[in-house]
Amino acid sequence: MEQLMRDFFLFLSKNKTLTKWAKRYGLRFGASRFVAGETIEEAVRVIRQLNEKGLAVTVDYLGEFVDNEQEANEMARHCLEAIEAISREKLNSQLSLKMTSMGLDISDELVMRNMRRILDAAKQRGVFVTIDMEDYSRCQKTLDIFKTLKKEYDNVGTVLQAYLYRTEQDIEDLKPYRPNLRLVKGAYKEPPEVAFPDKKDVDENFKKIIKMHLLNGNYTAVATHDDAIIEYTKQLVKEYNIPNSQFEFQMLYGIRPERQVQLAREGYTMRVYVPYGTDWYGYFMRRLAERPANVAFVLKGILRK
Repeated sequence: MEQLMRDFFLFLSKNKTLTKWAKRYGLRFGASRFVAGETIEEAVRVIRQLNEKGLAVTVDYLGEFVDNEQEANEMARHCLEAIEAISREKLNSQLSLKMTSMGLDISDELVMRNMRRILDAAKQRGVFVTIDMEDYSRCQKTLDIFKTLKKEYDNVGTVLQAYLYRTEQDIEDLKPYRPNLRLVKGAYKEPPEVAFPDKKDVDENFKKIIKMHLLNGNYTAVATHDDAIIEYTKQLVKEYNIPNSQFEFQMLYGIRPERQVQLAREGYTMRVYVPYGTDWYGYFMRRLAERPANVAFVLKGILRK
């Protein structure tokens, strides 16, 4: 039943008609639990509140189905606006973005132009930028562009997904670049030809790549809400005398906020992924797909209204 619900919400996340409908009607039906608002001003208020609790942040202007140059340039403008706000407000925040929103599916020239605009501005203001990983079909192209940009910029990282068979080899291939990587389980529906179908295998591979990347001496962001993975990481760094300055935990805004504060109080860097913007629908559907408890929360919120 849980897998059926997951597949259902992942299917809904790709529906362009529903995406347009959601933009029109705003952050309703419980989405505001996971999305900080529609404007950078609303996001800044949330980031400041999280910073006051001892939490670091990475902020993401949401975007789905960018299919022309004008939209890609507009998405880049929002990223530049976020970088300026982080610097102006002196927030403890990084920036995350998806390269499809920068024009990845349109042209190499467009995506590289927008990425360099963003990374130049971020470097000038001391802001780190993480390139989010998307579905398998875009994985290799994303990593190829990341390698090119990493040769030019120190303030850029990317994401690897534990559910893909290829990820262990990707860790090795990226090793010479000394990358800052966010490691995640993975949130897209992929066929068994390219991804582990069973959760236990994903979990084991997640542990394997965490260990590989940490022992390579590179900065590691362990992005998980799973206590078993969190405890594994704690024991691993203790066993190998890895300093807290070489890794951090990351969680999503609106999910397990008490645990986030607890980890920060224990002395770990705890970074919260804070999305905002009008194009929230696809992101929201993927959050519902991840945990049935999220669906129950949203239904309760609707019934209260």
